[in-house]
Amino acid sequence: MVEGPVQVEVFVLRMKAGRPELAGPCGPDPWYIEVAAEDDPVEVVSRLSRNLMGEPVLVHSTSWRRARGAVVLSFVVVNSEAQAPHLAGIPISRVELARSEATSAAKTIAAAQVLEHGLRHLAWLAREDPIVIGLLNEDWKKALAGYRPEPFRNIV
Repeated sequence: MVEGPVQVEVFVLRMKAGRPELAGPCGPDPWYIEVAAEDDPVEVVSRLSRNLMGEPVLVHSTSWRRARGAVVLSFVVVNSEAQAPHLAGIPISRVELARSEATSAAKTIAAAQVLEHGLRHLAWLAREDPIVIGLLNEDWKKALAGYRPEPFRNIV
């Protein structure tokens, strides 16, 4: 049983002219949703995405952390290129990952760093997971090819 607030942080992605961009209900900003203790976060994100933007290509949780007075579960939602074209979007830029200590979380974690981690996770799935391989088109696979998971740097 989970006690206390749980939120999901959703990064809505779409491809535009061969380049990934952020474009969701909050434009290029993360979309935050509070999840009730009895609800499945994946189902909530899938249902709300479908209701607001149409059927997503992929919904995947990529990480979690404590922030915003809650446990925050981060998700990427991949939409098709033509899906919800009225939503404002911006191209995605690369950023450095947030770095933790060997036994503690990073002191600060920016939304762009969470997205970078999520894209690296998605890139790994696009190379290793048969379901994701089948769902993502060649534009996505090409765009994700430059993203690589990095090892934990604080082990000596």
